[in-house]
Amino acid sequence: MMLTLTTLKGSYSIHRFAPDATVPDTIQESRFYSVSRTDEELSIVCEATIDLYALQSETDWRILKIVGPLDFSLTGVLAAVSELLAGREISIFALSTFDTDYILVRESKLAEAKRVMTDAGHRII
Repeated sequence: MMLTLTTLKGSYSIHRFAPDATVPDTIQESRFYSVSRTDEELSIVCEATIDLYALQSETDWRILKIVGPLDFSLTGVLAAVSELLAGREISIFALSTFDTDYILVRESKLAEAKRVMTDAGHRII
C-alpha cells in the first residue's frame, strides 16, 4: 500500500499533566492539537508556541500526516510506518483521528524520516 504524507507546519510539544488536570483553553489556539485523558494522566499535543505548565514536556516534534481519510478496514498502516522508521532508529509518537493517522518525529529526524518513507515508495507532498 502506497501512502501519501504531508508535513504539518510548525513545531509541536507533547505535555503530561495530572489525570485530574483541567484542559487549558489556550490549546485551541493551536492549528493541530490532541487531548487524551486516562486514569494515569492527561496528555496534550499542541504547537510548541503555546506555553503550558505541565508536569513533563517533550519539545521539538514535527508531524507527518497520512493523507486520508483512511478506511477503518485498512490494517497495518501505523505498523508499516512504525516498522520503516524503527529500522532507522527513528522513534515516533503516533496519534489517530476518525479520518487518519499522524506520526510525530523529532525535528532533528524529520528529513531522514521523509527520506525513509520516499525510499520505501511512499509519497510526501
